Amino acid sequence: MLDKLKEAENRYISIEQELSNPDIFSYPDKYASLMKDYKALTPVIEKYREYIRVKNAHEEAELMLSEPLDADMKELVLSEFKETKESMEQLTEELKVLLLPRDENDDKNVMVEIRSGAGGEEAALFAAVLYRMYSMYSESCGYKVSVMNSNETELGGFKEITFMIEGDGVYSRFKFESGVHRVQRVPETESQGRIQTSTATVAVLPEAEDVEIEINPADIIMESCKSSGAGGQHVNKTESAVRLTHKPTGIVIECQEERSQFKNRDKAMKMLKTKLYDMKLTEQNERIASERKSQVGTGDRSERIRTYNYPQGRITDHRIGLTLFSLDSFLNGNIGAMIDALITADTAERLKASEN
Repeated sequence: MLDKLKEAENRYISIEQELSNPDIFSYPDKYASLMKDYKALTPVIEKYREYIRVKNAHEEAELMLSEPLDADMKELVLSEFKETKESMEQLTEELKVLLLPRDENDDKNVMVEIRSGAGGEEAALFAAVLYRMYSMYSESCGYKVSVMNSNETELGGFKEITFMIEGDGVYSRFKFESGVHRVQRVPETESQGRIQTSTATVAVLPEAEDVEIEINPADIIMESCKSSGAGGQHVNKTESAVRLTHKPTGIVIECQEERSQFKNRDKAMKMLKTKLYDMKLTEQNERIASERKSQVGTGDRSERIRTYNYPQGRITDHRIGLTLFSLDSFLNGNIGAMIDALITADTAERLKASEN
């Protein structure tokens, strides 16, 4: 492990030297690539250098213990020896985690699709609750949320809504939200006070970069149509809505959130590229799944991952068996503790797999 870390440090130093050269700004693509590598390596190298400092202190204490010392000095050095030994063990474990293969999509923006499932209008209302929850969490993190497409119901729910979340490390925080979310509550329309179970599906897709997905214009059928929705002066008056059909895959993308057809087409193309990139990732993940089946992040969007129980005020994540009794706060965007627990569980799984 130390040899691998030393190689990483040499690479880190090399990148620092390249970035310190003023000529690098003449090559923006290369600069961006170097900065990405530099940012990824920084926490590893900082932890490695801390380990080396502690290791040197430990070896120095060990050397002093082999020499004649008075009682007080020996006790002091022995304490230093024990403390640095414990620190080295702790830092070694932290370095193992940092050296785990990193998800190349972690720093990307995400496109989130929420669709109502079983439960009719109640499921659509729950989809709106989830959208609000993710929007509030994103706002607390400083992320930007923009709606790409939506299909709203008369009562304010969503049959489906697609939105982009942009910010630093967004995918790393949202990637475990894909799956079936189940709600148990008494609908407003229920006069008998009976609890209804409804579902909504969430899909979190890393945004595709242009270099990753190339689309042949001949493979796309573009149609313009009038917007439809809950209302608004421009709705149904101009053909600003766009529908793209990708002939090789049959994927259909609709976008009507903007008044400009050009802006809707631009958003629709971004959605299409992200969908195609997701198909590519799904194929890769299916191959990986045969080698390592993690209980977190299997990527199976038909899997029921979480239950929101209103009568008991609890949220249960079924993948890691975690239950929180803070439903109101959770639905107001305070989902960070759950996300942290999912990341920790996934890290533990991957660490265990790497040691086998």
